[in-house]
Amino acid sequence: MKLGTFLYNGRSFVGVVAGPGSEAGAEPGSRVIHLNAAYRARLAAEGEPCAGRLADALVPDDMVAFLEGGSRSLEAAAQAVEFAMTMTGETGIIHSMDELRTLAPVARPGKIICIGLNYRDHAAEIGADLPGEPVLFSKFANAVIGPGEPIIIPPVTKQVDYEAELAVVIGKRGRDIPADRAMDHIAGYTAFNDVSARDLQFRDGQWIKGKTLDTFAPMGPYLITSDEVPDPENLAIRLHLNGVVMQDSSTSQLIFGVRQLIAYLSSLMTLEPGDIIATGTPSGVGFKRKPPVFLEDGDVVTVEIERVGTLTNPVRNSARRLFS
Repeated sequence: MKLGTFLYNGRSFVGVVAGPGSEAGAEPGSRVIHLNAAYRARLAAEGEPCAGRLADALVPDDMVAFLEGGSRSLEAAAQAVEFAMTMTGETGIIHSMDELRTLAPVARPGKIICIGLNYRDHAAEIGADLPGEPVLFSKFANAVIGPGEPIIIPPVTKQVDYEAELAVVIGKRGRDIPADRAMDHIAGYTAFNDVSARDLQFRDGQWIKGKTLDTFAPMGPYLITSDEVPDPENLAIRLHLNGVVMQDSSTSQLIFGVRQLIAYLSSLMTLEPGDIIATGTPSGVGFKRKPPVFLEDGDVVTVEIERVGTLTNPVRNSARRLFS
């Protein structure tokens, strides 16, 4: 399924994209099924007296709460979609894409765990030895934005860089997860841009200062469920800046694969539904180019990942945001 978080008349909900489209996004003519409303209508049609309460429990309008429902929520979602596709003219259940705003699929993740130096080609690009274990840092929920929302360059930095990344979305709680069971804990995948203020990141070795500024974690447009991505370690990954390809690689270049990362991270902390693991970026980052390339007001950045989707965000400086 192609799950997303959408805004309609000031209220957000979890929906499934249906109809014409592609793995890279949704084409004009696509429709979005409001899962809670569709499941509620299905139960009511079957004569269920507690339709509203059951729908709120199994297919809530918040993505993290939905993921916490695990397989029961996914089964209910599939039933909701099947029922909705038989309906015609029902308002509040099936929406055209143009009447909605697409938000980040997980707007308030509990954890955003980022992996540094995790592509062989990127390690070669910066002249670094391959790490013996994953390099970790974090971003916070304040940094999250969705597709189409602007990356804001604040006055504290002059060197804002891009990083295309595959993000893993956790769907099942776990600690000390064996690598051979890691895939059972994945809800799905989304595209991620690890926007980085290089001057702040490298100034005194405290990476987090350059990593979790407001708007510095674009993700989306959708959460593609894991059954739709059979091999997350063999996907083309690209980044375009104003239409020019800047990064062009494959997740086959990952030093620590998805299973290894989940096993390693869960040995340190409990992974919970809605947690995001940003798996690292390939070669082609701006600060290693000659001359360096940094994001500027008016730029447009697009992350494209095979089977997962295409995430596009404009770039604005803070002054333009305040006065435009």
